[in-house]
Amino acid sequence: MKSFIARSNRIAARALPGVVLGVLALTLSACSQDQGGSVDGINLVDKNALTVCTHLPYKPFQFTNDDGDVVGFDVDILKLLADDLGVKENVVSMDWNQITSAAVFAANKCDVAMGGATITPERAEAVLFSAPYFNSTQALLVKKDSGIKGLDDLKGKRLGIQADTTGAIYAEKHADEYGYTTVVFDDLALETTAVSAGKVVASIGDNGPLYQYAEDNPGMAIAAEFDTGEHYGFLAKKDDDNAKKLVDRLNTLIAKAKEDGEYDRIFKKWFGHLPAEVNKGE
Repeated sequence: MKSFIARSNRIAARALPGVVLGVLALTLSACSQDQGGSVDGINLVDKNALTVCTHLPYKPFQFTNDDGDVVGFDVDILKLLADDLGVKENVVSMDWNQITSAAVFAANKCDVAMGGATITPERAEAVLFSAPYFNSTQALLVKKDSGIKGLDDLKGKRLGIQADTTGAIYAEKHADEYGYTTVVFDDLALETTAVSAGKVVASIGDNGPLYQYAEDNPGMAIAAEFDTGEHYGFLAKKDDDNAKKLVDRLNTLIAKAKEDGEYDRIFKKWFGHLPAEVNKGE
């Protein structure tokens, strides 16, 4: 975990198709407006739960553990909101582009969404973002014995990217400059496995999940990082008074958690260190 700890207060995008996983999960049929109701002045898709959309897995932000539970950093942060509302937290997994396009909110499938979502002007045209809660950057995943140290070594080679992510945008932007060909994968699991299997020589994506993958797979390594100055936010319905009330409440809770140490506790639980330890010197 040493290399991951040394770099990781920057991180982010997804995997496995739109299935519902774990005891925290909620079937889409259960997300009907029939069960909706108001809790403390905020309308919820399910009056008994905070319904959260994501795209699983995205370890360590959200993934299914050995017991079948959906857990992770984002899960714990949003649990602060669920607990404050006095309801349980239910997680629904679906295609990532359905989340960033706001289709899930238009269909009333969830109250809020998570997934290490980088805040971008383009996405902000479709969704309402919370205040930034995490810093991220891009990383290059390779095999340890590949000899690849950066994008300079990728000329004439194949680079894996995940669709609809900021890593894909970064990779495409520099493809002509470095002479590599991008290969698009639908989710993070397929992208990282492709490197292990030799289908591509490297992949680019948010550094948190890629460091986690390298940690879990000893033959893999992070060759380089690219500081893109990204920040994560939670997502909700845009131009909606109810969603704004929900996000304002979430922002207040996150700010409080940073003041009273709860944010640091959750951060250390999932990343093995405190945010301040990574921020020194930046």
